[in-house]
Amino acid sequence: MYQDVIIAGFGGQGVLLIGNLLAYAAMDQGLNVTYIPVYGAEMRGGTANCTVVISDEEIGSPIIHRPIGLIAMNRPSLDKFQARLKDGGVMIVNSSLIDPGLAEKTRIKTFMVPMNQIADSMGNPRLVNMVAIGAFIQASGAMPVETVVKSLGQVISPHYKHMIPQNAEAIEAGAKAARG
Repeated sequence: MYQDVIIAGFGGQGVLLIGNLLAYAAMDQGLNVTYIPVYGAEMRGGTANCTVVISDEEIGSPIIHRPIGLIAMNRPSLDKFQARLKDGGVMIVNSSLIDPGLAEKTRIKTFMVPMNQIADSMGNPRLVNMVAIGAFIQASGAMPVETVVKSLGQVISPHYKHMIPQNAEAIEAGAKAARG
């Protein structure tokens, strides 16, 4: 089993949190993991991305030049990383912020997910990242959605533990959106 993904968006969209969540979920399954966060010049409002590599074998390098997966939460992220995706890769695109016409649909498997609309409909726009990771887990088949949900307690601050059920709902909503 091998999966890698670049998760990218604006600072403040929770990009690094869901990368961390994916890494913990994979570790909980006994898999090998690397996680590398990358920050732009400013945190909130600047750019942020992270790379996560998951494997049942030893990981030779945490650097991903041609990823299998991409979560593009905003247009600059799509512009920067889309062309790097391997043929047949999986791309989750935030169609709330990105024109669907800009997303490649022939060489890769593209899932247009209205992340912001889904999060807003749940009453909390900050859930956009959880919608994104749910869609990615479903579309990529990297692991069961339930595994990611079970790992929420490891990455959510103790101050926000009461938000775990709503985060779990957002993950499920993202998975549902990717199922179609």
